[in-house]
Amino acid sequence: MAAPTIYYIRHGETEWNALGRLQGTQDIPLNDLGRVQATHAGGVLGQLVARHGHDISRLPFVASPLGRARATMELVRETMGLSGDGYTLDDRLREIGYGKWEGATLPEMQVADPVFFARRQTEKWTLAPEGGETYADVERRVRAWYDTITTDTVAVAHGGTARALMVTLGFETPQGAVDLPIQQGAVYVFGPDGLSKYS
Repeated sequence: MAAPTIYYIRHGETEWNALGRLQGTQDIPLNDLGRVQATHAGGVLGQLVARHGHDISRLPFVASPLGRARATMELVRETMGLSGDGYTLDDRLREIGYGKWEGATLPEMQVADPVFFARRQTEKWTLAPEGGETYADVERRVRAWYDTITTDTVAVAHGGTARALMVTLGFETPQGAVDLPIQQGAVYVFGPDGLSKYS
């Protein structure tokens, strides 16, 4: 059986995104641009699934439980003429936890602990801030989620989980994925033949 295709959307922008603050597990709502991005992603997704021959109403939809992902999912679905609430939640898709770094910017963290900050710049996949997760931790839970997927699926989650999925499926190395920008308002298609981005 062919591997399922994942239509993956990162949540729209929040004010913390705009300010460069690490959100992690904090529940920060979409801002106005984030809502526009979510609606745009819904339009892109509708075109993609039609091109791929799917009945959009039959595809499973799953989101991270964090509010910014849920709000994005609901706007995506409504843009395609679906009910906003026709999706499930999976905690394994939540954003990477940044522990005590959440709410701070990277320059602030560099000033607060320059030695640890410098070390993490070279060991991001395996080193976590105090109380946080490593990308390796996130990769394990995203792998566990992916292993339950048996059919093409729409997922709305986060930048960190997108990077983990790229590594899980062999599309990126940890070193290549860890600083890769994940665009908001785009659809990433993780398919049997590779990874593509549509915006």
